[in-house]
Amino acid sequence: MYFEDFKPLLYSDTSVPDIFISQYMPSMDSNSVKVYLYMLFLCKHNKKATTDEIAKTLNLTNDEVKASLTSLDNLEVISWIEDKIQILDLKDAEVKRIYKLKSVSSPEQANENFEKNKSRNSTLSAINSKFFQGLMPPNWYLTIDNWFSIYKFDEDVMYTLFKYCHDNNTFHKSYIEAVANSWYRRGIQNFFDLEKYFEEMTHVRGIKGTIIKKLRLRRALTEYEHEYVEKWVLDYKYNIDVIEIALKKTVGKTNPDFKFLNSLLTKWHDLGLVSAEEIISYENSIKSQGQAAKTTQKPKDSQRNNFDQRQYDDDYFDNFFTNTHKTS
Repeated sequence: MYFEDFKPLLYSDTSVPDIFISQYMPSMDSNSVKVYLYMLFLCKHNKKATTDEIAKTLNLTNDEVKASLTSLDNLEVISWIEDKIQILDLKDAEVKRIYKLKSVSSPEQANENFEKNKSRNSTLSAINSKFFQGLMPPNWYLTIDNWFSIYKFDEDVMYTLFKYCHDNNTFHKSYIEAVANSWYRRGIQNFFDLEKYFEEMTHVRGIKGTIIKKLRLRRALTEYEHEYVEKWVLDYKYNIDVIEIALKKTVGKTNPDFKFLNSLLTKWHDLGLVSAEEIISYENSIKSQGQAAKTTQKPKDSQRNNFDQRQYDDDYFDNFFTNTHKTS
């Protein structure tokens, strides 16, 4: 016997996993979401469709549909091999990703891990409640646990990491991880390290604002330009007096180049120059050496009259005219 549950399109529904909405959809563009939802609809009704047909239905180009399929495949939402597309079970994939076999620990290690996990679970609960409205996707728990292992952050630092990114309106995983990497490179592990870093960053922001004003930039600095300024201030320990000497060397340039500024400041740092006075003295000495080299350089001899003249006497001219008359 064959059983079929038929409902008119008006009364049927296409279910979407919540894990897709919470975990995958935020990092997708609108075309990819449209294509995914439409594929769910087609699968439910056991329909076939080419990329051209999907494109016409969704009012997209064929290239846009293929780009969306590639993106969905990279996110491991679907499996796309030649003309076969399989929609993957996101719930099953997440369970397999989260599940980890536990190794046997000694009583002392078990007790230590229990106390540590109590504190971490409290932090995870606070992050979930504050920044995810209690709906944090399951893969975030694994990610945060991994960050605890990699970066050795205290619980207060981990919570502040999320608050910092949330307050900066850039709350996606790649950005949070980039900030965590930056803090780790700065040796931040506990809240005292973080407080010191924030004080230094306040100084950096002040210098950054001065640079924008001096260069008359009508934009904020890019992420890479910010890293340059952070290196000059935190690593090289240069204040605005030194940086301004470098800024003056960009006068006349249409687009001030931060690579030029960085190479100049790095050269001074590598030479062991610390203060503005030392740098000014060094630059003046370089300029003086260049001027001295120009004055001592011999001018090139002119090509005119740069050969020995022949000497002719009266007998030569007399013989010349005599010989001329004979030939004629």
